[in-house]
Amino acid sequence: MLISPPAALLAWLTPRNLLWASVGMALTTMALKTLAWYVTGSVGLLSDAMESLVNLASAMFGVTMVTVAAQPADDNHPYGHHKAEYFASGFEGMLIFVAAGAILWTAVERLLAPQPLAQMGWGLALSVFSSLLNGGLAWVMLWASRRHRSIALEADARHLFTDVWTSAGVVLGLGAVALTGWNWLDPIVAIGVALNILKEGVHLVWRSSQGLMDEAVEPQVRDTIQHTLTAFLHQHNAGATPAGCVRFDHITTRMAGQRRFVELHMHIPGHWTLTHAAELRGQVEQALMQAVPGLRARIELLPCHVESYLDPADMSEPSP
Repeated sequence: MLISPPAALLAWLTPRNLLWASVGMALTTMALKTLAWYVTGSVGLLSDAMESLVNLASAMFGVTMVTVAAQPADDNHPYGHHKAEYFASGFEGMLIFVAAGAILWTAVERLLAPQPLAQMGWGLALSVFSSLLNGGLAWVMLWASRRHRSIALEADARHLFTDVWTSAGVVLGLGAVALTGWNWLDPIVAIGVALNILKEGVHLVWRSSQGLMDEAVEPQVRDTIQHTLTAFLHQHNAGATPAGCVRFDHITTRMAGQRRFVELHMHIPGHWTLTHAAELRGQVEQALMQAVPGLRARIELLPCHVESYLDPADMSEPSP
């Protein structure tokens, strides 16, 4: 479980600020890892440095997309710009593919012609230090991504964690070379690094594609919505209204970056006044938004025993 950072930092820990911090960290770690590669000649450390270049590009693009996502809704984008964050996640995944390809190419060349390594002590020290820096920032970014529900921030944090594991693998590989003298272990480790980050790239591209396709909200959020509606019905139908007359159906949800949306039908007695029905709908919307922070609810009112026509092709989730 992640521990919350000190309260004094909370106001600063926004997605945009943390992504700028990631830019600075990428420049720092890239310099350290490039120096480690220069003094050792290790292709494993070179692959580690190349991944830091991906970190830099993705963090800079993430800053841009988070800035766009924060813009308010306008006439051309009435639901806001929140989906811009998915472009950051997808772009980061694509850059990972490029980095993995470059690492594989370099590693295969070195595997066919192994070379001795030098000054591995300095190289390992620089790699470990840069990994500690990345790990600390990734921990804070992952915590903040959950707090702000930012997929761009989460993607960058998970990529940094991948970078930490990559560096750990490189360090172990170089240690094995030092113990055994088998220089071919260095490119083998680099190939393993490439395959590891390639897996992370596939995951990021898949997540961003699902978000752009209006994926439903998380299962736990759907359960919270259903529980809130059920509790509201139990409370309301316990009164004078005939049991079962007020009900909800055709509940659909979707995510767009930091925003979550729910649409549903609320059936009410036909003899109610519009004022009474609107008051009840407002209570339901308030209960949903209190249960799920950041939720936007859209409720259509219908008389009891009346159904609206819905094209089955438009139904993303089954009615309860």
